[in-house]
Amino acid sequence: MKAMIVYSSLTGNTKAVAEAILEIMPEGTELYPVDEAPEPKAYDFIAIGFWADRENADKKAQGYISTIKEKRVALFMTLGAYPDSQHALNTMENAKKLFLDNNNDIMGTFMCQGKVDPRLVQRFNSLPADHPHGMNAERKARLEEAAKHPNETDFKNAQKAFEGILKGR
Repeated sequence: MKAMIVYSSLTGNTKAVAEAILEIMPEGTELYPVDEAPEPKAYDFIAIGFWADRENADKKAQGYISTIKEKRVALFMTLGAYPDSQHALNTMENAKKLFLDNNNDIMGTFMCQGKVDPRLVQRFNSLPADHPHGMNAERKARLEEAAKHPNETDFKNAQKAFEGILKGR
């Protein structure tokens, strides 16, 4: 099986998860940032990682995803929200639709929390408190928790998820 991992990373979160996943992938698996990824034609299995942006994969990842057709794929995502939140679930479902449009076989998914881009945090802080994205106690607590991720537990969970994906579970 010829495999590769492609990732889009803004703050380094998704890159770190990609590197952890690479450790358990079959020998010869290639790792690429999305801007340097080759055409997917020659690969049997593609793991693609992205960061959540407006309830979907980020734009760079979406561009690359559109080139993947009729492949076995697995998705992994990092986001500032809690991975069990409705926002996370919606984001992953929207990303999955991008793959299904091109008749890809989604073998599995993984998501974990990650630190949020400081520019976005600064923007939250500048919004009025009554704005839907304004800083409040809940958002502040979530951002503080997100800043602790991804961590070793997240990396181990990603590896375990991908071991299962590779075994067809």
